[in-house]
Amino acid sequence: MAGLISLVGVAVLAGTVLVVTFVISAWFGRPIVFGYDDGPAQPIAFPHTVHAGVGPLLNADGSPRLDEEGQPQRVNVMSGLGLDCTFCHRMAATEAAATIPSVGLCMSCHVTVGDGNDEIEKLRQAADTGTPIDWTRVHRVPDHVHFVHEAHIRFFTERDGVPASQVCSTCHGEVAAMTTVRQDRSLKMSDCVDCHRDNGAPTDCTTCHY
Repeated sequence: MAGLISLVGVAVLAGTVLVVTFVISAWFGRPIVFGYDDGPAQPIAFPHTVHAGVGPLLNADGSPRLDEEGQPQRVNVMSGLGLDCTFCHRMAATEAAATIPSVGLCMSCHVTVGDGNDEIEKLRQAADTGTPIDWTRVHRVPDHVHFVHEAHIRFFTERDGVPASQVCSTCHGEVAAMTTVRQDRSLKMSDCVDCHRDNGAPTDCTTCHY
């Protein structure tokens, strides 16, 4: 009986330590969660390295794409497509939400591109059955926070004369280099307020909370 009580006590202590660690890490930055830095698995593996990247072409699992002789393809043989973020996230520059591309937009290329790729076959099956893809959300701010993509992209593109993709990386990190997308910044309120101060944007509460 004493051994059982000791075991329960150890389990309670371990659980308490985990909860406290999670709460403290979430308060000061991103919460510590096992596998968090890897980003969540998606129903269809979408490698941004292939679509938005400009480096060597990679497979969906991040391994090098091989040539006909079984050797990794050189940069000058095949590179990522280098698509701008707004090619797929089409509302980012005009609306509050960036939006996720529809199956139909993906199929505008993959009707003919990607034969034999298991992930693309999942996409084609979704298109054939009219089933939307239930993507797992990566970035989230609290429901009482209003983040308008259009205003941020417009400010930086007009001021700095840069494409939208360079603005997106300010908050989202170098997504074009991520095989699996992960949250790059904490996106805590202090992160947003510091950025507003650095760029002369308003810091009044009603700017984001309304």
